[in-house]
Amino acid sequence: MAGAFDRLPSYSVLMCVYDKEIPVNFNDSLESMLMQTYPPDDFVLVCDGKLTNELNIIAKSFQSEYKSIFRIIRTEENMTQGAALNIGIAACRQEYIVKMDSDDISEPDRCETQMRVFALDPELDILGGWVEEFDSETGKAMALKKCPLHHRDIMQYARRRNPFNRQTVAFKKSVAFNAGGYSDLAQCSDYEFAVRMLQSGAKAQNLPKMLVRYRVSKSYRRKKHWSNTKSFIKVRHRIYKSGFSSFFDFLIPVTAQLLMFLLPTRFTDFIYRKFLRR
Repeated sequence: MAGAFDRLPSYSVLMCVYDKEIPVNFNDSLESMLMQTYPPDDFVLVCDGKLTNELNIIAKSFQSEYKSIFRIIRTEENMTQGAALNIGIAACRQEYIVKMDSDDISEPDRCETQMRVFALDPELDILGGWVEEFDSETGKAMALKKCPLHHRDIMQYARRRNPFNRQTVAFKKSVAFNAGGYSDLAQCSDYEFAVRMLQSGAKAQNLPKMLVRYRVSKSYRRKKHWSNTKSFIKVRHRIYKSGFSSFFDFLIPVTAQLLMFLLPTRFTDFIYRKFLRR
């Protein structure tokens, strides 16, 4: 079986976890990445601040089982997500980094699929795919969240919205560093990171394939929170000021986000299901 992977690049998995994570979700997420058909040979887990005893036990058990590749990096205090990710990127040993959230589930062949695409196109710098949203309580699949596939379409889409499903992203470490890594934004840093990668000249692609199963419970209802709305506006203002998008590109999604915040939940649920999943 090893011969089938001889020409595939090695890769690091990067995951951040903090004390609010649900232990069983964390365990499932780790397992989904370490049981890949083409396994990683480097796994960096950034523990962002002090974890609960349950989360620590899970992290240490995986470190014990995969001691040759599994490394834990701990920060003294809880940081912004971007700051924690930058620490992890710096620690990754491989040029290709597969980012993984601590509560989602990757398909068994996710990493093999992505590394095969990178192997076929060495100039490709950032690669994502589709996600399946599922109910975290029942496990029932709810929707397939798609995204633009080709570089030109990704560039156009990125002027108003994140062109990647952030749960699926894999990228080159060197290109991420050249783009400045993640920002200090408390939220929405994945979108800003994607835009700066594109601005730096990164070649991008998305695959028409479901790579990750994503828990809906943490999804669109967060858009009703004022803190998330402020972060949404802040990141789009940064992107507009950088010259990547026009004022019109800034105004349209910000207006939509404000409406999502102000309208009753039954309306925002409908809008999300019908429009924002696409």
